[in-house]
Amino acid sequence: MSTLERKLTDAVAADAVDEARTALLNEVDAADVGDHLGLQVDGLRVVTHLFGCNRKGYHGWQWAVTLTRASRQRKVTVVEVVLLPGAEAIIAPAWVPYRDRLQPGDLSPGDLLPVSDEDPRLVPTYSFGDDALDTDEKTQIRDVAKDLGLGRVRVLSPEGRDIAAERWYDGEPGPDAPIAKSAPHQCYSCGFLVRLAGPLSEMFGVCANGDANDDARVVAFQHGCGAHSEVRLSKRQQSQPPAPPVIDTIGTDDLEVF
Repeated sequence: MSTLERKLTDAVAADAVDEARTALLNEVDAADVGDHLGLQVDGLRVVTHLFGCNRKGYHGWQWAVTLTRASRQRKVTVVEVVLLPGAEAIIAPAWVPYRDRLQPGDLSPGDLLPVSDEDPRLVPTYSFGDDALDTDEKTQIRDVAKDLGLGRVRVLSPEGRDIAAERWYDGEPGPDAPIAKSAPHQCYSCGFLVRLAGPLSEMFGVCANGDANDDARVVAFQHGCGAHSEVRLSKRQQSQPPAPPVIDTIGTDDLEVF
């Protein structure tokens, strides 16, 4: 207990272990209550007594009974009785929204994964006619662009591009993948590499080798695998030709009779 806690500890509330246990037994069965484990100071004349929990399925949990005392009063008042996890308690993991739990490959046919209108990875392709005081000129430009199919409603933002590039480079398509570290050559010199267009073309391409693990996937130029177009086996790695066959020409007439 720190010096500040000792100064704030109220002697009456701290000694009221029996009152705390009585308040606890009014709420739960006696079989579920264990020994007094100690107390913690929550504030001026506010103390929480901790009791062990014997209830099945709640190993490591503690009953917490908070008491307080009004100024110049000798009796304590029960504030609350709750069950709290201790240091060794088994508790459920923190809840994660489903959108953050999804991983590549989780979507099944028919599943929908909408993208927020405020997603920083996307920016509007054009913004003509978006203001409240829409002029005829802007409306015409917007309608013409839509009719001619001059672009998508939203495109990848620089931030979205950088996030994707970092994810690809640090993941399996990057140079630190186990298969890339053991590869004899890198993807930038492979004949099966199909280069991308735009800013990402400086670092990434698409593998077009049907025999490779990364076929039809984005790979970094520094990635690699054993299916590189210029891989050649050394003499030691090549399969050895079988030994020439031995033809048995010995007949029964050539055998000595003992």
